[in-house]
Amino acid sequence: MDTVVERLIELPDPDQTANVFGTNDRNIRMIEDKLDVKITARNNDMRVTGFESRADRAVDIIKRLMLIAESGDVITEQNVRYLMELTEEERVQVSDLPLDQVCVTYRGKPIKSKTYGQKRYVEAMRKNAIVFGVGPAGTGKTFLAVALAVKAFREKQVSRIILTRPAVEAGERLGFLPGDLQNKVDPYLRPLYDALYHIMGPETYHSNLEKGIIEVAPLAYMRGRTLDDSFIILDEAQNTTPEQMKMFLTRMGTGSRMVITGDITQIDLPGGKSGLIEAKRILSGVEGISFVYLTERDVVRHELVQRIVKAYEMDAKNRGV
Repeated sequence: MDTVVERLIELPDPDQTANVFGTNDRNIRMIEDKLDVKITARNNDMRVTGFESRADRAVDIIKRLMLIAESGDVITEQNVRYLMELTEEERVQVSDLPLDQVCVTYRGKPIKSKTYGQKRYVEAMRKNAIVFGVGPAGTGKTFLAVALAVKAFREKQVSRIILTRPAVEAGERLGFLPGDLQNKVDPYLRPLYDALYHIMGPETYHSNLEKGIIEVAPLAYMRGRTLDDSFIILDEAQNTTPEQMKMFLTRMGTGSRMVITGDITQIDLPGGKSGLIEAKRILSGVEGISFVYLTERDVVRHELVQRIVKAYEMDAKNRGV
């Protein structure tokens, strides 16, 4: 039977403590409300009072928040919610989740994996030549892949970065837009441009684009090519046909790495099978290829995105889809 206990935690310096507590102690209030504990700060100590199992969970969460604060990251409500969810699983120890820096932006800001799913995804991309990242919107699939690509390029592991997407219309029609083919497909490629801009900076991005070191192009441009010494990312892969997926995967040349990302719940193909689903069936278990599945728990956008994804998943489950 749980007994009421009091746990003490030594507080870090004032700036880190303020980060842990959050604006108007919002982070601490979230933990108190979720776990039904009382948390107070006195002198250099934080006191956590409550039933033993809940107090220990609160301590585990707070220590992890202190690690995040120590790393210099600003703690968000999403961080707190995610850590509270993790501690609901007895097999997971929050303290076992190390900070995992992927790369640094041109402004010097570190990019890090923020969830267990993201950490597995990053580790898979580091270890395997081909990685499939499958999961809902907002889980960082594309952004982390671009971050790894930039890191590999900076460290001269690859000589080019190639990013591609199938130009499948998601309910809109762009054929009437003015301009050449590139102008028409640019809207499809915008998320890839945005990720590169954020990490490399506009000047470096444009310079490398002009030199042909970076290529952002629709999937149709990949046909008939062999891509050596490249980090190649196929985004929105759920909208490829099986034939397109096979074509893309067989473009891989020596010294290259591939990351394929997609969300099988958002297929916009007008008909037929998704190449991503077929690849999962055919290639699972093939040595050198890794499949990483992210869930709504790995969503790092606004908290409502996580709730929306979960609601749609529950609806699909209830309808037997």
